[in-house]
Amino acid sequence: MQAAALLHLLQLSSPSLPIGAYSYSQGLEAAIENGSVASEAAARAWIANALHEVVARFEAPIFARLVDAFTGRDAAAVALWTERFVAARDTSEFRAETIQMGYSLGRLAADLKLADDALLAILQAQPEVPLPTALAFATVALQVPRDEAVLGMMFSWAENQVLACVKTVPLGQVAGQRMLLSLRPELERAAATALALPDDELSNWSPGLSLLSMQHEVQYSRIYRS
Repeated sequence: MQAAALLHLLQLSSPSLPIGAYSYSQGLEAAIENGSVASEAAARAWIANALHEVVARFEAPIFARLVDAFTGRDAAAVALWTERFVAARDTSEFRAETIQMGYSLGRLAADLKLADDALLAILQAQPEVPLPTALAFATVALQVPRDEAVLGMMFSWAENQVLACVKTVPLGQVAGQRMLLSLRPELERAAATALALPDDELSNWSPGLSLLSMQHEVQYSRIYRS
């Protein structure tokens, strides 16, 4: 990968990206509250399972398809996969999360003038912009290779989950870094899965996570928005 593309990938994967990812736990806070995640080992198991069963089987494959669609300037395909992703957000928190971060990233990309007018028009034509759509737009605008972008997207997700555990379980910073190091082969395997799945094998089936998200909506004490 060229140095410019690598630097752009690091920027897109950085938790410093100002879209508010740090304010979401994606149901993890509810699992910590009910005692399902109460140690480093349990936290790692939770993150690895969610990575393989949720992110690798739906969010990342759709992101990859959106990158292909933006690369080919295929407005119909962008609209199709955007609509499917939004429709699959099965709780109000999960839906609000992706729309808020997608909107923020889309505005940031427009303000930075990352893309030409034709590519930007495809993004702005969407009635709602979830995070995978905005991230795919930025990926293509910055000429980041698709496969590396998928891996970067997954790492960013995993890092945010680890940080939520560090702050909320709570775990020490060393434990957090140990978890991230140990997740490297899991991330590589999950990315390979995401890039190989055919359309008819995509699945967001995760009823336990959906229930945790619903419980989080009425959780008495919480610091995350999901």
